[in-house]
Amino acid sequence: MNHAVTIRNPGLMTLIVDLGRNGYSDVGVPTSAVLDEFACRALYALLDSPDTAVLEVTGPRFALQFHDDTVCAITGARVLAFLDDKPLRPWASFHAGSGSVLRIREVREGFRYYIGFGGGIGIDKVMGSYATNLECRFGGWQGRPLVGGDILTLTPAGKAATRYFPEDMIPAMSSPHRLRVISGPESDFFTPSSLSAFWGKGGAEFFTVSTKLNRTGIRLEGPPLHFRDEAPRSIISEGILPGTVQVPGDGLPIVMLHERTIGGYARAAMVARADRDRLAHLRPGDLVGFEFISLEEAADQWREQKKTMDDFPALCR
Repeated sequence: MNHAVTIRNPGLMTLIVDLGRNGYSDVGVPTSAVLDEFACRALYALLDSPDTAVLEVTGPRFALQFHDDTVCAITGARVLAFLDDKPLRPWASFHAGSGSVLRIREVREGFRYYIGFGGGIGIDKVMGSYATNLECRFGGWQGRPLVGGDILTLTPAGKAATRYFPEDMIPAMSSPHRLRVISGPESDFFTPSSLSAFWGKGGAEFFTVSTKLNRTGIRLEGPPLHFRDEAPRSIISEGILPGTVQVPGDGLPIVMLHERTIGGYARAAMVARADRDRLAHLRPGDLVGFEFISLEEAADQWREQKKTMDDFPALCR
């Protein structure tokens, strides 16, 4: 069973993901992409393995066993990780020997973390992506979350030097979360005072992340947004993007993620692309506040972050 790993404990949920199944929204197929692109691209740089399948893990107690000498790395949420009894440095690559066991004992900051292997996981792409589509049950590993006993074949890769991601560039992932937003297509459905409270003019309200969250979206609890008297409480279903803040009739926001292509609720705001990766790390009970910025500011921030991610391979050498 060389060049393979066995999942011993999948934690709360473990999926195979990548940068996404792009270009199929017109036929109702979502991207199903990794929720934290920054962490995924850092993982690729640490392993020198771009465009490979990686594991997206939620929760502690994850464990897997290596069946051959393998280079591996963990990014995303800050975790307390061990290779056998040896503690591992987060956001750095390491070498695992045949028979060794990787265990995640605690998630200290953030919510989801990413595990990759030199050479990647030996699975086929479906519609141009390795990502798991849970609703349609295709891609990834048999279209489902991993369970204990699953054996993943790895693509062999040569031994590589240990690499480290700069500590001062690892994003903050703890509550309270401040997310910058731009105006949504239906922001005029809501009263000015309600929007002012929502996105920071005059002091933003904090929302609490509810227990109703998954890769489709995150429901928030707190002060509701108030519709104008003449505004409809829903819209004809239209396309939505990850980061869309939809507001149903009860006024409580839902932040959409990567598993939907259309929606029928008013879109009050859009999380700025540069802040969207942080949505991967909102967990039940966390506090979330929103800050309004202009479209131009959001574009400038994303260009700066994208340039930073393009530099990851050089930074990790």
